[in-house]
Amino acid sequence: MKGTEKIIAHIEADAQAQADAILAAAREKCDAVKAKYEEQASRLYSDKIRDGVKACQDQEDGALRISRMEARKSVLAVKQEMVEKSFDLATQKIVSLPDDRYVAFLADLVKKAGPVGDEEIILNPADRARIGEALLKAVNADGAKITLSKETRDLKGGLILRRGSIETNCSVELLVELCRGDLSAKLADVLFD
Repeated sequence: MKGTEKIIAHIEADAQAQADAILAAAREKCDAVKAKYEEQASRLYSDKIRDGVKACQDQEDGALRISRMEARKSVLAVKQEMVEKSFDLATQKIVSLPDDRYVAFLADLVKKAGPVGDEEIILNPADRARIGEALLKAVNADGAKITLSKETRDLKGGLILRRGSIETNCSVELLVELCRGDLSAKLADVLFD
């Protein structure tokens, strides 16, 4: 039996060696597959991190651009509001001139409108009551026959010169509005530089 046991032991040893070789080859193959997938996973992980960082940076840059644009829009809105208030203040200052200066200003408007001499002046109700007669004296000083209309208009100030169905708008609002295009940029420069 000793011979049989030796043969069995030899067979078992050979089988064990083959099993160990197969197991070693399988481990080596598993290690190679594992290394390959770990490298692939590491690369994918790095790509995802890089893509995530880029996406966050893009989002941050976009938000920053939007916030800067909104800030510029807000500043522009404030500037436009200030320019608008400046023109409103100019209108108010003209309308609030002392009576003698306001009458002289309106009389000059009438003269610049090139009257024939038989027009009528339309004022707002407050100006009609306050300076209507003084304005008539000023514009008719050279012999014209301009009259003061009983009709009034909703004007902040200034006048409308009417001859028949033709009206020349000399309201302060219109005069200031006509100056707005030329003066807005200059006014903004003065206010904000």
